[in-house]
Amino acid sequence: MSVANDNGRKKTLLEINQLKKYYPIKGGLLQRVQSHVKAVENVSFKLYEGESLGVVGESGCGKSTLGKAILGLEELTAGTVKFKETEIQSLRKKEKLKFVKEMQMIFQDPFASLNPRQKIGPAIAEVFSIHTSMSSKEKKLAVLDLLKEVGLKEEHYDRFPHEFSGGQRQRIGIARAICLNPSFIICDEAVSALDVSVQAQVLKLLKTLQQKYQLSYMFISHDLGVVRYFCDRVLVMYLGNTVEEGKVEDLYNAPLHPYTQALLSAIPRPSIEKKRNRIRLQGDLPNPADPPSGCPFHTRCPIARTQCMEEKPQWREYGEEHYAACHFAGESIFKEAK
Repeated sequence: MSVANDNGRKKTLLEINQLKKYYPIKGGLLQRVQSHVKAVENVSFKLYEGESLGVVGESGCGKSTLGKAILGLEELTAGTVKFKETEIQSLRKKEKLKFVKEMQMIFQDPFASLNPRQKIGPAIAEVFSIHTSMSSKEKKLAVLDLLKEVGLKEEHYDRFPHEFSGGQRQRIGIARAICLNPSFIICDEAVSALDVSVQAQVLKLLKTLQQKYQLSYMFISHDLGVVRYFCDRVLVMYLGNTVEEGKVEDLYNAPLHPYTQALLSAIPRPSIEKKRNRIRLQGDLPNPADPPSGCPFHTRCPIARTQCMEEKPQWREYGEEHYAACHFAGESIFKEAK
């Protein structure tokens, strides 16, 4: 639930404008740049305080790269990242430290993000050593409080990462992410590697922490069922581009873009009474180093026409906070799909 100011408007925490991230492709004897992989292409959106924004799409669409670019883990090719009305790229290294504390990330594989030779307690305490002047006793007490906050016990302090289950390791990742009291956390496929029952527990924990500390989440996932439960708004990405954005119920009940319709058709339904045709897209995801002309989705779109091949669709608003980039937004593809 986003926070509103005195005028009833939602407070913007993060604003992304025309963000691009290209990776050079080098070749030849002198290893000169011959082309670029366009991982993220002109992405713009806003995230409000206390809100959860879901980012969905197929593997390779640029979701994780977008998250890393926002946090500065990847250098931007172009565009701006504005956090609390401050453009982060314009800051010096020392000035960026303040924002580093407020912007954190929970990774998909918690085991890979932990040092297997270091016990959990000291691993989390390292964050306090870098960013605070706390004594050793204060750091240990703070870590113990954090472990309790995420549902772990005091005896877990002296255990190694391999001694925990996947769900417990993800709780450790969450504890490390919230230890500096951030206001913004990127969850990069944070529950995709967990069993369904454990997923529910971790999602409930994230919701509880959000309400307690007024956290804002950017929730990257390929599981649209989880996104519907967890998020307030959804951003759909395809081949590095944003193709649709809207409130959860609006986007799920009335998807505008053919790609969004195809993604939603793949969500399993428990009821046998409500049958729905599965839309199977033809072909593979195009090469991001050589994207199609016009609409990036036209090579796989069941309703693509000549205009789609020649002209890239503009980003337009079709309802309250419901946007899409499609020449024929709102046209159903269920009848066309085989």
